[in-house]
Amino acid sequence: MSGGAERAPRTGGKSGGAARITGTGTGGLSGGAARITGTGTGGLSGGAERAPGPGAAPGEPPRVLGVVGLGAIGSALVRRAAVAGYDVLVLDPRPDAAARLDGLVRDTAPAGRLRLTPDWAEFASADVVVEAVPERREAKIEVLRALDRACPPATVLATTASALSLTGLATASGRPGRVVGLHLALPTAEVAEVGRTVVADARAVERVGDLARALGLDPVTVGDRAGLVSASLLFGYLNHAVALYDQGVVGRDDIDAAMRYGCGLPLGPLELLDVIGADTACDVLTALADRLDEPSLRPARRLRHMALAGLLGRKTGRGFYDYPARPAGTGADAGPDTARPLPVRRAGVVGTGTMAAGIAEVLARNGIPTLLVGRSDERAKTAWEAVAASTGRAVRRGRMTEADQSALLGRLEPGSDLDRLADCDLVVEAVAEDLAVKKPLFARLGALCGPDTLLATTTSSLPVIECGLASGRPRDVIGLHFFNPAPLMKLVEVIPSLETAPHHLAAARELCRRIGKHPVQCLDRPGFVVNALLFPYLNGAVRLAESHYASTDAIDQIMKGGCGFPLGPFELLDVIGLDVSLSIQQVLHTADRHPASAPAPLLGHLVAAGRVGRKAGAGFRVYG
Repeated sequence: MSGGAERAPRTGGKSGGAARITGTGTGGLSGGAARITGTGTGGLSGGAERAPGPGAAPGEPPRVLGVVGLGAIGSALVRRAAVAGYDVLVLDPRPDAAARLDGLVRDTAPAGRLRLTPDWAEFASADVVVEAVPERREAKIEVLRALDRACPPATVLATTASALSLTGLATASGRPGRVVGLHLALPTAEVAEVGRTVVADARAVERVGDLARALGLDPVTVGDRAGLVSASLLFGYLNHAVALYDQGVVGRDDIDAAMRYGCGLPLGPLELLDVIGADTACDVLTALADRLDEPSLRPARRLRHMALAGLLGRKTGRGFYDYPARPAGTGADAGPDTARPLPVRRAGVVGTGTMAAGIAEVLARNGIPTLLVGRSDERAKTAWEAVAASTGRAVRRGRMTEADQSALLGRLEPGSDLDRLADCDLVVEAVAEDLAVKKPLFARLGALCGPDTLLATTTSSLPVIECGLASGRPRDVIGLHFFNPAPLMKLVEVIPSLETAPHHLAAARELCRRIGKHPVQCLDRPGFVVNALLFPYLNGAVRLAESHYASTDAIDQIMKGGCGFPLGPFELLDVIGLDVSLSIQQVLHTADRHPASAPAPLLGHLVAAGRVGRKAGAGFRVYG
C-alpha cells in the first residue's frame, strides 16, 4: 500500500465507497466528473446465467475479463475479448456507455457475453481487469485502488498507461505485484506491449501475455520506461508534425500526403491524431514531458487549443479534418498557384546515380525529351543503361510494352556536355548531397541556361536558397525532392526559397502532376517535411536500442504491428543507408543545436565500422 491509504476489508460485495473517475480521452472515460453509484443498465446480455466460454472445460468457470473505460482502446479490447469468447464486464459511467456497448454487440457478433455494470464488486469474478481510462495519474490510481478493494488477491490488474510510471501506479494501487502494463498504440494494433515492473510477479506478467495472445495480439514484454516503445517514438513525431503545421511550414493536406507517399504510412500524422484524439494526445505528451523533463514533448499550441475547444477528431466529428467527410489529400490548403506556369518541353538531369537515373526515367516516360548529363560519357551511358534495365524489368512484368520502352529510351540522351543544357526548360541537379559540389554546378548552370529555365535541386536537407544564390539567379531556383526509387514513389516535395519566382513554383507543381507525382509544398528549412519528421523518429529508435531497453527486432515488431508502419525503424535505416541517415541527422542537429537531435552514438559507430545498411551487406542486421 502507499500514500497511507487504508484497504477496505474484502467482502465480495461493494468496496464501501464510490470511486469518482474524471477525465476525457479515447483511452478511457469522458464527460467530466462522473460518480459511479448503484445505477446502470444492469447488463446487455439478458440472462443471469453465464455460459462457459469456448476453451473452458466442462465444469470449469468461463473466462471473465473486466474493462474499465469504453474509449477507443477499451472498446478495442472489449471487441477482441467478445470475439474470443470471453465474458466481459464493463464499467463506464458515461450516459452513452450502454449504446456504445450495444454497438459493439451488433458489430462483433460476440461468442462471449458483454455486460455493463455500475458495481465494482462484480469485478471480483474476473481473472484480469483492464483499466483503460485517460493517461492521467490521479484517474488511473483511483480506478486501480477501487479495483484492489473489490477484487480478490489473485486478480491481475492491467493498465493501459504508456507515459506514466507503471511502478508508481502499481505501488499506489495497493497490490504492486499484480499490476502489469497492457498497452495498445492504436485501436487497430496487432501488437501489445506488456509492461513489466521490477516488483511485478512473473505469473501476473505471464497471465497478461496469455490474455494478449487470446485476444489475437502479439505480446512484446518491455520494462517500465516512459512511453514504453511505441508511445516514446510515435508521439514525439506526431507533436513535431503539429508544430510544423502550426508554424506554416507546410499545409495540412500536404503534411499528411508527404508521410503517406514519402514513407508509405497508412495515415498521415494529422489524420492519425484525429484517430487518437487531441485530448488523449495532450495527456500522453504532457505525461511524457513531465516524466522525461523534455520541453519539446509539451503539446504543440494548436493541439492544446483543439483539445480545449473540443475539436478532438473522429469521435467528435471535427479535428484537423471534418468527419464523416474524408480528408481531401490534394494539398488544397497550401494555396493556389497564382501565376501562369511555363511549359516544360525539354529537360536535363545532371548526375549519374540512382536518383538521377530514376528522375530521368520518370521525365522520359511522360513524354519529355531529356538529356542525362554526367562527368563523362561513360558514366552517363552507365546511367542510361540503368534506365534500360529498369524499364526492361517493367516490360517483363507486363507493366510496359516493348514499344513504350523503346520510345522512352529514344527520348533519353546521355552525354557529358553541360553546354547542351542551354536550351532546356528545366534542369534538375541530382549530384552528391554536398554544397561544396552543388554550388559550383549551380554557378555554371546559372551562366549557361536560358533566362526562363527553371533550375531545380534534389537536395533532401540542404538550403535551397544557397543553391539559388550560387546560381546568380535565385528567382529561377527551386527544390524538387524526389523519393527513392523515383519511378515508383509518388511524392515530390516542392521547396521554393524566399527568392523563387511564383511562376516557377506554379511550373514545378504542374510538372509534378504531369509526371504522375503528388506535389507537397513546404518552406526552405532543414529536412523539409518528410526528413524533418522521419529522421528524429529513426534517431530516437537508435537511442532506444542503444539504451538496451528493447532489441531492434522488438522495436521493429512494435512499430509495424502496433502502429501500422510498413517497415520498422531499423529495417528502414538499413534500406536508406546508415551513412545517409547520419548525414541528414547531422544537418538537422546543426540547425537547432538541441541535444536531443544529436545523432545517436551507435549510428556513428556503425557507419565508422562500414556497416551502412543493405548496400554494404550489413547495418543493424546482416544481409546475404
